[in-house]
Amino acid sequence: VMGLDDRSPTAHELAQMRAMVEQAMKDGAVGFSTGLLYVPGTYATTDEVISLAAVASEYGGVYASHIREQGADLHTSINEAVEVGREARMPVQISHFKVKGRTRWGTIGEAIELVEAHRAAGVDVLIDVCPYERASTNRGVNLPRWAVAGEAEAIAARIETPETRQRIVTEMKAMLRDQGYPDYSFATVAQYRPNPEWNGKTISEINVLSGKDPTIDNEIETILEMMLEGGAAGNAYGASMIYHYMGQEDVETILRYPNAIVASDGGVVEFGAGQPHPRSYGTNAKVLADFVRERELLTLEDAVRRMTSLPARAFGFLDRGIIRPGFVADLVLFDPAAVVD
Repeated sequence: VMGLDDRSPTAHELAQMRAMVEQAMKDGAVGFSTGLLYVPGTYATTDEVISLAAVASEYGGVYASHIREQGADLHTSINEAVEVGREARMPVQISHFKVKGRTRWGTIGEAIELVEAHRAAGVDVLIDVCPYERASTNRGVNLPRWAVAGEAEAIAARIETPETRQRIVTEMKAMLRDQGYPDYSFATVAQYRPNPEWNGKTISEINVLSGKDPTIDNEIETILEMMLEGGAAGNAYGASMIYHYMGQEDVETILRYPNAIVASDGGVVEFGAGQPHPRSYGTNAKVLADFVRERELLTLEDAVRRMTSLPARAFGFLDRGIIRPGFVADLVLFDPAAVVD
């Protein structure tokens, strides 16, 4: 309805969006989801989200969210998701739960305690977890949100204007410091169509391969050049990257939490294209091989529950997720001693 603009909706636009949610629910959608870290969802206020979610609630829908922030404002973002569920009177599903950045590794237990407090207060909140230390998303998340509003041309205009470019660079450095990274070696290219030879290489490595000295300023310049080159013929915000955002201890802590669903957070990718995150292929097998068989962090039965009946309940699939007469017979046969991602 609003494109990629950074603004509030008019009353007419909000009515249009509410009508779209209602039609989708009538057509069989299971709920309403948001990506509040990403353009354009990041520009939506909490009240706007509540207004849309409330429509889905009337049809028994769940509210699922990639919450607004997973770093310094993680707890605030969890509270926002719960507020939407509480005000719209619907269950809440927080997607790929994590705490992001080296400076915060080891603190995810506090966030889980916050979720439990909300559950105790009567809001049905579940989370899901991807069993890897690395996340995958686009390269635009390295820039401040205001810098990636609008279409590719608008983003390019900001990058190419000296004053706004300097502001972008300053804020990118602040983002690095906040997360505790000395450089962009934590960021790996999964797929970059203008130069496939960069697939599988970090921004730090690409910067050197491009003939630049290994400095933060040069690495930021490399990212901005990739934004311009990759976006010239399409969406500058949508390249595929892999980021070492999480700590292993935190991944294990989330997996121990009984209300954490196992989920890939992966897309359906073309087999053999680029170097995508292994989650798109191996999530469930990794849990069974690594966290059940090798580390004995979970029992086999509990791991299977996290992949079947718990997500089925979260999204209101009442005829599957358990082996029971009359249910959909979604059955997988595997060897617990040999399964591997």
